[in-house]
Amino acid sequence: MSSTNQEKIYIIGHKNPDTDSICSAISYAYLKNKLTGLNYVPMRAGKLNAETEYVLNAFNFNPPNLVENVYTQVQDVEYRHLDGVSGEISIKKAWEILSSSHCTTLPSVDEYNNLTGIITVKDIAMTYMEVYDNEIIATARTPYQNILDTLSAKLVVGNPEAMVSTGKVLIAAANPDMMENYIEKNDIVILGNRYESQLCAIEMEAQCIIICDGADVSKTITKLAEDRGCSIIITPYDTYTVARLINQSIPIRHFMKKDNLITFSDEDYINDIRDVMASKRHQYYPVLDENEKYKGLISQRNYLNANPKKVILVDHNERSQTVDGIEDVNLLEIIDHHRIGGLQTMNPVYFRNQPLGCTATIIYEMFTETGIDIPANIAGLLCSAIISDTLMFRSPTCTEKDKAVCECLAEIAGIQIEKFGVDMFNAGSMLKHKTVEEIFNQDYKVFSSDNLRFGVGQITSFNSNILSDLKPKLLAHMDAELKSKGVDMLFFMLTNIFTEDTELLYYGKDSDKILAKAFKLDEVKDGSILLEDVVSRKKQVIPSIMNAFYQ
Repeated sequence: MSSTNQEKIYIIGHKNPDTDSICSAISYAYLKNKLTGLNYVPMRAGKLNAETEYVLNAFNFNPPNLVENVYTQVQDVEYRHLDGVSGEISIKKAWEILSSSHCTTLPSVDEYNNLTGIITVKDIAMTYMEVYDNEIIATARTPYQNILDTLSAKLVVGNPEAMVSTGKVLIAAANPDMMENYIEKNDIVILGNRYESQLCAIEMEAQCIIICDGADVSKTITKLAEDRGCSIIITPYDTYTVARLINQSIPIRHFMKKDNLITFSDEDYINDIRDVMASKRHQYYPVLDENEKYKGLISQRNYLNANPKKVILVDHNERSQTVDGIEDVNLLEIIDHHRIGGLQTMNPVYFRNQPLGCTATIIYEMFTETGIDIPANIAGLLCSAIISDTLMFRSPTCTEKDKAVCECLAEIAGIQIEKFGVDMFNAGSMLKHKTVEEIFNQDYKVFSSDNLRFGVGQITSFNSNILSDLKPKLLAHMDAELKSKGVDMLFFMLTNIFTEDTELLYYGKDSDKILAKAFKLDEVKDGSILLEDVVSRKKQVIPSIMNAFYQ
């Protein structure tokens, strides 16, 4: 089985992803695929920031696909992949397919696999029990080939591609003198081996005679039928059986339901389709792909056995930062370097959490532990992530291990750390085409503990003018953000990498008091404070705020 057909295992960083979140997801997916041969897929839980876009372009990577949530979808269910059929197949053929597949619903599709209708076992039963019309074969425009297949017959005279569109079906049980009174032009006549009856039917301009019991047809009758345009069918079945079976040759398009079909997309969420299934009580429902092409059938029993998505989290472990729907997934691993944030799981998971400056450093260690070589482009991603998260080794979260790993990766990738880092941070500071909302959210995280829930965003730059210009815009926007985010307080770090300090903006009830206590300040006013030698959200700002709250 190729990896494209295998079940996907998603590797996802936190919401509002930063460079470490994206680069670690891509690199870890590469490592896991090399180790297992399974289909690990990096994803992103938000819009890329300018810095990360610069890094991906530098090493020729496409951005991971966006995943807005990981709720269980129809595509996560092992539903029935029963092939669709042409609406021209006979009722008998449809019954055979349903019987052999142990299914009660058969979808009909056109040549492009678009759904055209469905027919059920109940529909087929109704045709057998309720159809008494002897013109139904013509009304349904039944192909001759269907009649031949249904009666296990052979065509002696006629065109198998033709279609019955006029006339009725009757049995020639009387003598020829009486037959003349009820056979009409274009009728289909079921009869035996009597020469006189065959001759009479042809002379009365029947469009077809069906000869039962496998009886031979004389050359005279054959020649006359050819001259008069009358088809001749020979079947091994007796007259009673032919009369019972012939309506089963009708194409399913005549009886199948075509309008107001209830279908589901393979991207629909299981929670959304449950109510529909419960109210309609059909046994099966067609599933369509994003192009509305037929894919299979789903039942209530299928979705009760749904397989949740398999997910690995990188660079976070707090519920407030995870992609929506994380409670529904089969969480396999967490690879992180932050504080343990209380994310609960249903089952034990592989949890690797190390006090390092960057998740990418952990990913590098896992490469070396498994003996997998790091390609230059992957090394470039990992190196960029460390430069970003450690603010080019200026952050107090940076360890000697981070620095040593970054230097090793830079050599593999063929880059100079200082030059690349400055270019990368400058690219991340180019915000003139972004709205204030986009700037606020590009590196924003929510933290919560007991009765406190607050958000912290951060922008880093070597250019103090850029940071100064952002301050009034962000302060004016924080009221709207507080209302939309559902948090108690908001903080935003304008971090100058060159001077290694941060102007911390604040908003929300008692946020000024919290900051005064957190950083031992006599006065906090005007919506911001300057924090010298503070550049790390993880190690310097978050712990200080939480400690102040609990004092």
